[in-house]
Amino acid sequence: MVVKSVGEGLDRVLDKAVTKKTPQSAGAQVRYLVKQMKGTKAVAELLGVSQRTVQRYMKGDIKKPRDARLAGQMGEEVRKRWQPKVKERAKRRAATAGLMIDVRASLGYVADGGSTDQARERHITVALSASSAEKIFAAQGDTEDKMREAVAEALKVDYFQQGGTRAASLDEVRMLSVRNIEFGL
Repeated sequence: MVVKSVGEGLDRVLDKAVTKKTPQSAGAQVRYLVKQMKGTKAVAELLGVSQRTVQRYMKGDIKKPRDARLAGQMGEEVRKRWQPKVKERAKRRAATAGLMIDVRASLGYVADGGSTDQARERHITVALSASSAEKIFAAQGDTEDKMREAVAEALKVDYFQQGGTRAASLDEVRMLSVRNIEFGL
C-alpha cells in the first residue's frame, strides 16, 4: 500500500500497535462511536446522517450502510479512536527507543557554497533517534507541511549529518514531494 502523507504513515504505524480488532459490523461501529462521543447527535453530525439513522444502526434496524462512502467513513472514524491508550504507549516507546522510517521522496537541501541544492528523489531507510521520533509525533495532527518539516529535520540530523559526525554545513533539508513513506516501531 502506497502511503503518500506523513500523517497517514504515522496513523498506520500506530494502528499496528493495537491489540484488538476494531468492531466490524455497522451497528457495533456506531455503538462504539456513540459511546466515545457521548451521544447520537455528535455521531450523526460526524457521519453526515440524521440522528434517527444513528439510532436505527444502534438498534439493529439498519444492518449495512447504504453507500460505500458511509461504510468507509464509519470504519475510519472507529479506527482513529480505537485503543487510544495503546497508541499513546506506542508513541512514548518510540520517543525513548526511536523510530524506523522508509521514505521515497524528493529531497533538497541548503548548505554552504560548492554544493547543489537541487532536489532529487531519494529512497532512504534509517533508524531515527528518540528525540527525532518525539518531534515527529509532536507534529502529528498539524498540517501535512509541518509534519513533512519535522520528518525532513529528522532526516537532516539522523541521516545526512549522522548525529553530528558529518555534513556540519548542512543548514536545511526540504521534503518537496513524497512517493511513499512508512514508519516502524
